[in-house]
Amino acid sequence: MVSLKDVYKSFGDLEVLKGVSFDVMKGEVICIIGPSGSGKSTLIRCINALNDIQSGSITVEGQEVHVPDLDKLALRKKVGMVFQQYNLFPHKTALQNVMMAPLVVLKQPKDEVEARARALLKKVRLEGKEDSYPGELSGGQQQRVAIARSLAMNPDVMLFDEVTAALDPETVKEVLVTIKELAAEGMTCILVTHEMGFAREVADHVYFTDRGVIVEHGPPSSFFTEATDPRTREFLSQIL
Repeated sequence: MVSLKDVYKSFGDLEVLKGVSFDVMKGEVICIIGPSGSGKSTLIRCINALNDIQSGSITVEGQEVHVPDLDKLALRKKVGMVFQQYNLFPHKTALQNVMMAPLVVLKQPKDEVEARARALLKKVRLEGKEDSYPGELSGGQQQRVAIARSLAMNPDVMLFDEVTAALDPETVKEVLVTIKELAAEGMTCILVTHEMGFAREVADHVYFTDRGVIVEHGPPSSFFTEATDPRTREFLSQIL
């Protein structure tokens, strides 16, 4: 579904990604972990062309992402993204937030879009909150609206960038359960996360990045117990 080959990315003189390569198969859940500033968020923002790259190749379902004539709309229909900040429209209800992209961008019929939006809010356990505005919802509820909004475009791949980082501990679980259910249904997911218990339980493969390179990777069964690189071991010892 997604393939990165020797990807380099700089911001000015600062090299953030230094030759990153990995493949994500259909239905896989990939967790990217690592210290702050190790390039994790930049990495997934490059996958849906929010950030450009200096060299290398990123393809999504065979489509090269970093080409001059890229159809960004077509790419973002395939690749949903949920951010650390929910980025909901504060003057629109939960239902209107979820309906907006299919109506405005995809020009789909309103009745159809509304029925699907209601079903998605139910799926993320927000039935009864359709008419609530973001300011009336908890952080965890807003983040689940953001997930429903992303799913409304029927993406093939979902990117999650530290989606629980701004939440209090009680609401983290609600959001992780929602992502877990998506994964169980076969959605291809790439997550930047610091929730190690979640990575251990749900990921098919864990990648540890540090200073712009993938230091170590493997299935969670071995990654968390048999890490060989000293940097990985030190990182895990601090957070586990």
